[in-house]
Amino acid sequence: MAKMLAFVDIFVDSPSMDDVVEALSRIPNIEELYEVTGEFDIVTLVSAADIEEFRDILKNKILKIKGIKSTVSAMVLHTHKGPRFNGDSKPRVSGR
Repeated sequence: MAKMLAFVDIFVDSPSMDDVVEALSRIPNIEELYEVTGEFDIVTLVSAADIEEFRDILKNKILKIKGIKSTVSAMVLHTHKGPRFNGDSKPRVSGR
């Protein structure tokens, strides 16, 4: 069964950026992690088995990291192109 994917955009207290990136990189469900310019400070791609697991990752792992101010999430509905696209409507997610 394919896992769900969500982009989680993260606002960070600037002095905490390096510590936040380090802590996020240790969360196995974070498939991709980018420090970016623009409205957000960090953009991540998070995989989860279902919405309950995603909620747990967001609430009990990501939002507990010191230096994270807030997040904005967007669930992936369909992949049209990208490294996880395998030709059908299901995203390809690296195994655990």
